[in-house]
Amino acid sequence: VFVCVCVCVPFTNDHPRPELLLAHIAMSFRVVRQSKFRHVFGTAAKKEKGWDGIRISRNAWDSPFCSVNPLFLAVVQEAQGGGSFTVVNLDKPGRVDLNAPKVCGHTAAVLDLQFCPFNDYVIASCGEDCTVKVWEIPEGGLKTNLTEPVVDLLGHQRRVGIVEWHPTAENILASAGFDYMIFIWNIGTGEQVRALDMHTDTIYCMSWSYDGSRLATTSKDKILRVIDPRSGEVLGQAKSHEGTKGARVAWTGEDNKLFTTGSSRMSERQYAVWDPENLDKPLKTENIDTSSGILFIYYDDDTKMVYLAGKGDGNVRYYELTQESPYVHYLTEFKTSSPQRGLGMLPKRGLDVGSCEVARFYKLHPKGFIEPISFTVPRKSTMFQADIFPDTKEDAAVLSAEEWIAGETRQPNKVSLKDGYVQPERAALETSAVKKEVKEEGGPPKGEKELIKAWHAHEKEIKDLKAQLATAQISIRTLEKKADA
Repeated sequence: VFVCVCVCVPFTNDHPRPELLLAHIAMSFRVVRQSKFRHVFGTAAKKEKGWDGIRISRNAWDSPFCSVNPLFLAVVQEAQGGGSFTVVNLDKPGRVDLNAPKVCGHTAAVLDLQFCPFNDYVIASCGEDCTVKVWEIPEGGLKTNLTEPVVDLLGHQRRVGIVEWHPTAENILASAGFDYMIFIWNIGTGEQVRALDMHTDTIYCMSWSYDGSRLATTSKDKILRVIDPRSGEVLGQAKSHEGTKGARVAWTGEDNKLFTTGSSRMSERQYAVWDPENLDKPLKTENIDTSSGILFIYYDDDTKMVYLAGKGDGNVRYYELTQESPYVHYLTEFKTSSPQRGLGMLPKRGLDVGSCEVARFYKLHPKGFIEPISFTVPRKSTMFQADIFPDTKEDAAVLSAEEWIAGETRQPNKVSLKDGYVQPERAALETSAVKKEVKEEGGPPKGEKELIKAWHAHEKEIKDLKAQLATAQISIRTLEKKADA
């Protein structure tokens, strides 16, 4: 709906410059697009509502380094000699002790993690140790260090940078590694379901379709792909963004569009909208700015709003998506002076519906502070606002892993938030997977980090052997003296 506002100016033939008068009349027309979300504003929480003292990972991999659900917030930590992440309770903000319990089963840096959409106590992680691990958080949160995963998934030959849970099927998880492979796993059995090998370079991002029947990916070869994850067939591909910055992709839910971010040949950050059925050319492309950080995409299917947050930026831009051209409408941005290392978006079921909160992010500051940011629609009424809170996706799977593998596809169920979200009873993660032993492989170390690690290990081994030799020599001399006597 568009509203045209015009200003009536009397026109007289004796005006000294009639062309200026006409120009003034033309400029008096204002076209204002009506939207429920035009006035959405962001508010940062007070410092006591955040978490401080967390050593957030400084890894160069372009990951948000966090995941959040209505119960917990998980953050990848900077760790020496291994990889770990911490899990804090959302209802217990404050300073986190340096020796607070962690999840520390990885032997190298953690690169990505994501909570299961159907069980708030289950989280998947991956890292530079070439493994994918699935963990179960104890009731009430971590009390001691968690070192044993429920499932250990082995198969990638190089480090693993992305994990992504299936949106409708239970126990289905996708992982992407630097071996250019995407593996689809069945967590219930710990087995690999499919191996997708169509990529020729590093995979930057992947996103499931709304019903989980397709998978979209972006990679370093600058190609956007739409894949059938069950058959391994590439349904469509296109040259996406021409720049060298890492491209991201998000499937826009029921609207069935692809939203990508990347950069132009002149290194200008930009976004594009695509029709997954026809990737010949984007429906819309628009430049944003010339900053250097990659743009993370956070899409809300209920409000049709997309939030763009650049790594290293201090602002969050948000847009509204429509099915008609021009498809994307800029709303405004939330600005701060402090940069962000990553953001975690809270699922809709965890929001404060009574205060018209339509989104909440958890911002990772470089100095170890995590700050909640709420985005709210200004409304005077305290009644439930059904127009800005339509039925949202239920946190329950509609397919079993076996049904999805067999080829079934179903739309997710929806629930109303009118009476508030009710947390379901905790369900334990059931799996028949047998824990596999990680076997040490021979051969030279790969990369500088492994070489340095191996050198330190050898130095320690040599030092220990020298100490043992010295002890043995003393014992030998003592025995020789006794023998001579």
